[in-house]
Amino acid sequence: MTRALGPVAWPPAPIRTERLVLRASEARDRATFIELLASPEVHIYLGGPRPRAELDRAVPEIPGRQPGLFVIDFDGAMIGMVKLDRHDAESPGHTRPDIGGAEIGYLFLPEAWGRGYAAEACAAALDWFADALPGESVVLRTQTANERSMRLAAKLGFTEVERYEAYDAEQWFGVWSPVTPSG
Repeated sequence: MTRALGPVAWPPAPIRTERLVLRASEARDRATFIELLASPEVHIYLGGPRPRAELDRAVPEIPGRQPGLFVIDFDGAMIGMVKLDRHDAESPGHTRPDIGGAEIGYLFLPEAWGRGYAAEACAAALDWFADALPGESVVLRTQTANERSMRLAAKLGFTEVERYEAYDAEQWFGVWSPVTPSG
């Protein structure tokens, strides 16, 4: 169960990076949301894909309309999503109430992998978060077997807090804190 991100205006103006646009979802993104959720490659470390027929029924006309969810747009088409949200104590999975109230998650189409898009998009989302909610840290959870996600966490500046066992696999839990100017 997720809770509201906090006192932020949503959706923000689109965020432009060197190659990408982070924006709110639109009806034209529905097919890509379904593809992301149904992809065995995307969900290899996330408990497996959901059945496409179920998603066709369940995904709303405009999917992902919630504070903290950015569609990642490359050259006018959705290639993935980045989500910043909060989890309450009853959420499934490992949480540390003493460390970070927000968590980042991301999904990208396999054809977008290996090009640096995830690092570019997540860095932009973390910068937005640091401006919107100054001083708050963000956590990231991933399986240690997910080498791409582990490299991304390091590249983004997440620091390992602990490893734990869940879903029959070793999990990694890290934290990112915004850089505050000294002075």
